[in-house]
Amino acid sequence: MTVATFDRARLEEALLEGLPGLLSEVRDRLAEHWPDYAAFLDAERDAVVEPAALFVHRLLDMSIADLSSPERASLDRADETVRLVFEEIGRRQQQVGNDLTRLLTAFQLGARIAWRHVAATALRLEFAPDNLAALADSVFVFVNQLSFSAANGYVQEQLDDALARERRREELANLLLSGRSSTEAIRTAALQAAWRIPETAAVVIYIDGDHELARTMVSRLEPGALPIRRNGVVFGAIIPEPSGPGRRLQLSRELTGLGAVVGNPVPLAELPRSLEIARIAARLRKTGVLTDDPVFADEHLDALIVWRDESLVAALREEMLAPLQGETEAARARLTETLASWLRQFGDRHAIAEELRIHPQTVRYRMARLRALFGDRLDDPESRARLFLALEWPAP
Repeated sequence: MTVATFDRARLEEALLEGLPGLLSEVRDRLAEHWPDYAAFLDAERDAVVEPAALFVHRLLDMSIADLSSPERASLDRADETVRLVFEEIGRRQQQVGNDLTRLLTAFQLGARIAWRHVAATALRLEFAPDNLAALADSVFVFVNQLSFSAANGYVQEQLDDALARERRREELANLLLSGRSSTEAIRTAALQAAWRIPETAAVVIYIDGDHELARTMVSRLEPGALPIRRNGVVFGAIIPEPSGPGRRLQLSRELTGLGAVVGNPVPLAELPRSLEIARIAARLRKTGVLTDDPVFADEHLDALIVWRDESLVAALREEMLAPLQGETEAARARLTETLASWLRQFGDRHAIAEELRIHPQTVRYRMARLRALFGDRLDDPESRARLFLALEWPAP
């Protein structure tokens, strides 16, 4: 038998003629275990022929070319074309939800079938054994390159999809906090961000300004939490259904040790108010008025109301405690303590004595002095209420 020299043109023509049969065999084999890929080959036959033809051209390039030769530049351009084609295949497979491992396994199956077709064609054309060996090596090296390109496209599509989803989630969070969006706009944005619209939500913010800890805080929350960013920096999140069964305990476990504040639960349209209340609570946590970890704002609404404006609290204290200004510092402290207990204990002298650990007669003496200083104001309900606020919420 005469052994033919490597005639690229003859082999390429024969391989291209055999492509329909090769693709049909690949489709039939895929149908056994990967019917979705087989259906893809049927539906996208015209689109598949182009990368299959590229495979043939590049395979023969690899088999005969010295990659250190001047032909290297044109081969690199061919590699780039093939890489982009198969990266797009990987991207499409990720878009339709196919698994990467299944895709690469299907590639290997295709490689074995391709090699059988290439080998049979080369033998039929009586190619030399060394040419056949070069073809075999090229087939499997090239298939590995194609698998890598497809896998890279698949992973890049995942990353792009994740980044796009995060952008949509961030845009949704900004929309919810703007207070100016219609229900329809929110519904559309939530659909695009794959976010289930809850009945109520709350804002969680991080207090201390450490951006890494803020990201840690958000990462601990359930996947339904929407990150809140300003200038690209995460400082909080919107959490759905914060008052659901077991949610407060869950949030406490997730947020303990992170210096977090949870705003009050509100309907979505009122989320800006939850953010405002969370910010007031964060300020009070920083100044030591609130000490919980984490702080749940709805457990401290009285403190938030009183301390929303510190200057007003200071003015109230100054006005209501003015009668004590003429006393010595020590006497002022004793009388202030006794007045606060008297208000808490509704005037019960024995309860006051027990709370302050002093004799009831001492309570009697101090109250007599307070009545002399405050007069009828101690009997006026409105004045007592204002005194209570001034004494129960001292400066931090």
